Amino acid sequence: MSAHPTSEGEVAFDAPSAGKPCKTWFKIVGSLKESATPPIIALHGGPGAGHDYLVSLIDLYEKHGIPLMLYDQIGCGRSTHLPEKLGDETFWTVDLFIQELDNLVDHLGLRERGFHIVGQSWGGMLGGSYAARRPQGLRRIVLSGAPASMPLYKQACKIRLAELPEDVCKTLEECDKRGDHDSPEFKEAAGVFIKRYVCRLDPMPEPIQHTFKNLKEDSTAYTTMQGHSEFDTVGTLRDWEGWKDAQNIEAETLLLNGKYDEVMDFVMEPWFAAINKVKWVTLENSSHTSMWEDRERYMQLVGDFLSRE
Repeated sequence: MSAHPTSEGEVAFDAPSAGKPCKTWFKIVGSLKESATPPIIALHGGPGAGHDYLVSLIDLYEKHGIPLMLYDQIGCGRSTHLPEKLGDETFWTVDLFIQELDNLVDHLGLRERGFHIVGQSWGGMLGGSYAARRPQGLRRIVLSGAPASMPLYKQACKIRLAELPEDVCKTLEECDKRGDHDSPEFKEAAGVFIKRYVCRLDPMPEPIQHTFKNLKEDSTAYTTMQGHSEFDTVGTLRDWEGWKDAQNIEAETLLLNGKYDEVMDFVMEPWFAAINKVKWVTLENSSHTSMWEDRERYMQLVGDFLSRE
């Protein structure tokens, strides 16, 4: 058992057009009352992946004393699920998740003391969009494996798919053409992609496994916004170009991706070109989940960035 203080809570969230009361579940590691250090708000991927795989960020509290807030975004985990909204493109929007994040920040009273954001994958896309609005209290932001452009991400996935064994690539293409994303052969072939470009650890850490379980249990947000697979974005995010607003980001920004990441360098580069105060590091020993694959180096980079005066 860890000795650090931990608390959990829920905050009501008035999600536009939800048709029912909604809530956001959150967990705080460390004490917001006893520490004057701006906390980290961690934004998970998916959409719909849940907070579980970001528990490795607790290292930042243990090593640097930075309080950490994890939460499940609406539609997944211990927050309100809305399976009845499957395919509702007017409901599942980036704005919805920005409103939810703002609601959390206000509930926790973080506007004056300040806060940092660490966003991974879709969470980084959300974090970049949020930072571009210059929210009061945002100090620094880490965008980890976060596409700056979904059209560029789709190009990167095509490149990564072409690097797979020919039989695996052929299976994925044939399954996709017939709309088969549930058969054992598709899942086995997609697993090869995931083991190369999402998480290269074997065995895969249990918290990352739980992420895939979350998506399987309720894929409403993921299917509507991303699509049926990790490597073919056909949902509402398909034309998303977050970098086009990134010149508005005032917070100091750290960009991170992995050498073997599905989010290849050219997918990150527009962030680097557009953001004013920015640093970019590609980790040599990881793919998409660097906070597990190259954990010590990742935590050193993020901890030093968020801790320095």
